[in-house]
Amino acid sequence: MRFQDRSEAGRLLAAQLTAYAHRHDVLVLALPRGGVPVAFEIAAALHAPLDVWVVRKIGAPQIPEFALGAIAPGGIEMVDPASVRHMRTTPEQLQSILTRERAELDRRQVAYRGNRPPLDASGKTVLLVDDGLATGSTMRAAIAALRQLSPARIVVAVPVAALSVCVTLRQESDEVICLFTPVDLEAVGQWYLDFSQTADDEVCRLLDRAAQLQAGPA
Repeated sequence: MRFQDRSEAGRLLAAQLTAYAHRHDVLVLALPRGGVPVAFEIAAALHAPLDVWVVRKIGAPQIPEFALGAIAPGGIEMVDPASVRHMRTTPEQLQSILTRERAELDRRQVAYRGNRPPLDASGKTVLLVDDGLATGSTMRAAIAALRQLSPARIVVAVPVAALSVCVTLRQESDEVICLFTPVDLEAVGQWYLDFSQTADDEVCRLLDRAAQLQAGPA
């Protein structure tokens, strides 16, 4: 099974989330950028509001795709010491990466959320959505940061994730819904026919469309 693209993955995932449809306490949060097209389809199907929860992976200097951890809003910084040692990353290299990624996190917050009011997740059931999870580092950081906003429940919803990652996330969230849980998942992109990068403009366009759907006919 391979998804045609992120939109198809979102529609298939939404079919497993019907229990959250038409509820005033539900908020769909996407991890940008790739999680946004998936989350848009979910929010549209459930008639729920959509917003973004910006998280940044800390990539190894030699192999940026290899996650050393992740950072998230609220000062959340999760670094895996074993991965740092494995990749022989020096403290100076790690600090340089953290500085760069914090700047990019701030840039994306402004680019995607603009003048939107601060995110209000207090007492809500939040569906945290991404396009897939290989290590789960960004999702774990997202959960830790979101806990600071006192949601009633955190539901992780992804099309595909490594089985071990799902096991871990079930301990850190309230529920995990995943269509496919392979034992070995080397790259999320292997599960998509079209895994082209989602651009900033596309993120903003989908957020605007979701807001229009929530507002209803003019």
